[in-house]
Parts: sequence; C-alpha cells; structure tokens
Amino acid sequence: MAMAPFLEEEVRNFGYKSLKVRQTGLDLKGNLNDTIKLNFWLRTAHRIHFLVDERRSMRGPDALYQWLNSINWEEYIPANGYLSVTSRIDHPSIDNTQFANLRVKDAIVDRIRKVKGNRPDSGPDLNQTVVFLYWDRSVARIFLDTSGESLSRRGYRTESVSAPLQESLAAAIVQATRWQPDQHFINPMCGSGTLAIEAVLKGLNRPPASLRHDFGFMHIEGYNDEYYQQIRNEARSNTRKKIPGKIIATDHDPAAIKAARKNAITAGVEHLIQFDTCEFEDTPVPDGSGVVVLNPPYGQRLENPGKLAPLYSQIGDFFKNQCPGKTGFVLTGNFDLAKKIGLRTNQRIPLFNSTIECRLLEYELYKGSR
Repeated sequence: MAMAPFLEEEVRNFGYKSLKVRQTGLDLKGNLNDTIKLNFWLRTAHRIHFLVDERRSMRGPDALYQWLNSINWEEYIPANGYLSVTSRIDHPSIDNTQFANLRVKDAIVDRIRKVKGNRPDSGPDLNQTVVFLYWDRSVARIFLDTSGESLSRRGYRTESVSAPLQESLAAAIVQATRWQPDQHFINPMCGSGTLAIEAVLKGLNRPPASLRHDFGFMHIEGYNDEYYQQIRNEARSNTRKKIPGKIIATDHDPAAIKAARKNAITAGVEHLIQFDTCEFEDTPVPDGSGVVVLNPPYGQRLENPGKLAPLYSQIGDFFKNQCPGKTGFVLTGNFDLAKKIGLRTNQRIPLFNSTIECRLLEYELYKGSR
C-alpha cells in the first residue's frame, strides 16, 4: 500500500471522502461523471474502477455467471462495442483466472444479446470497454475500469533509457518532497527525465492526462462528452505559463539527456527544464531553497551491488558539500547501499518501483556539523 497515502491526499483535495483507495487506484460508486475528473487529474493513480455491484460468499463459477448475468449490462456496454475482462482472483474454486474471465465475458454478452439482440465483440485489448472482477473468499466485486490504459502512461514518454520510473511513481516522489513551484527542483541522474517533467506538470497545474484523448469512460453508455470537454477547458484556462524556481535535470549519459529532452518536448515543457550532460556531482545547484532528488541504480536489475558502494558514498559527499540549504532525496531499493550515503535521514518513505520495495530517503542538508 506504499502509494496509497499519496493517492488519498489527492482524492481529499478533490473533496471525495467515500472512495476506497488501493495501492495504485481507487474504487468509486456513485456518479460516472466523477470518473472523468478523477481520470483527468489524479497523478498517482493507475486506474479508476467504478463499482457496479458486489456479492458476498460467491460459491463458484456457475454462481458467478448467474449473478453477473442478472446485471443490466445493456445500460453500460454498447451492443455493437468491444469488451475486455481483467481480474484479480483468490478463490478456492478458481485455479485459472482465464476461465473466470471467460465466465464473466459470457455472462455479460449473453445478457446483452438477450436484451438487445446483438452482442459486443470481446478480446484482450484495453482500448474500449473494460470490466474488472475482484474476487476473494469473502466477496466478489465487479467494476467498470474507467481508465482503460493505465493512467501512468501519460503519452509524453516516447524515448526511454534503462529501468525508467513510471510516471505515477515519479509524481508520488515529487509530492513526497513537498516541493513548491517557487523552489528549485534539481534532478541529477535524470535518466529519461520523468521526475523533472512530472515536477513541471505539477508546478504548472497541468493535468497529468492532458495529452491523452482515450479513456475507458468514453466507451461506457451514457458517456457525457460535454462534461469531459468542460473539464479540459477549465484545466486549460487554469494552467500556469511559468514556474518561478529552476528545474534542472542532468545525466552523465548523452543518450539519456537526448531522450529526456525529446520527452520534455513531447510534453510541451522542454523550455522550462535546464538539461545538462555531466557527472551528477557536477550538477549546477543554484542558491535558494529547493529539493535535490536522485534515483541511483540499486544493483538489482543491471549492476553489481558491490561496485555501487562508492557511488552512494559520493552522493553523500555531493549532498554535504554542494547542496547546503536544500532538502535531499534518494530513492533506492538497496538498503545496505543506502547506509553508504553516510547522512542521517529525516524520514524513510516506503515506495515500490515496479516489484522492487524501495525507500525514499529524506536528508536535511546544512553546512558543517550540527
């Protein structure tokens, strides 16, 4: 549940108090129009699931079919549309989730064909109507996935380097740093530039999904395009043009800087980020308040952990000697290497980078000794 606190904070800011927040998404019951605003604005969510119905003590696949076949799916899914089913299942009657997905699909299309005389096509694509089944020993819940493709895929990352951060994770890191637009945001080891780009989008008050034009909610019967266009227009009018603080992104790899710059151009924010090719310790650190955020290699995917100890020690030296007055942050999935930084942490925030359990380490940086 590492991402949940950041998502909960975002949801509260929108005034929603009854949503069930999970690690990478949230469950909503009520007005489908609400999913439009949430999909467009939430930075740390992966998916918005709209709860259609739930049942307790579901015994097996036949009972599942009977329950789902009784739901008025014709009110949600076009008879001439396209349907895909995803699921998360932990139930003793199911040893193959594909079989459960097939029963869900059959129940839905049989219902629509009976009522409408026609049925939607079905398959694995997630670019039209998506139904999600959650089923464990105590409860079964059926949702409409109103996001479709993961919200983490903003649409600007056309270039990538090794082990890039997901956009939603980068947004959570920016949120965790408590960075404000009048402060500097400095990102050595920037890789494909995701952290710097997410900081700029937040600083400009620009919706994370502003480049997307296809969501799951658009393929649900009764979709309100007028409200969607209203949300987009309001967002456009409230977007800032500039950020007072400097956004600096550096990397020693010219290919990484080239990729980061291309991604920033696609996002429309390249002119607001200072890109430099240099070793991380040569990153320019301007005077004034700000945050310095690094995501060094962990030694789990690509590198030998033993060879990374000097790098982590150098990060500590860089923080101490060149970043006084700033707040430093390091995301790492290697807790032994983190000790090599040699500075006392203010806090250690749990996060997951894909399947790797990490900590976002916070350091208050000051001159000399305290």
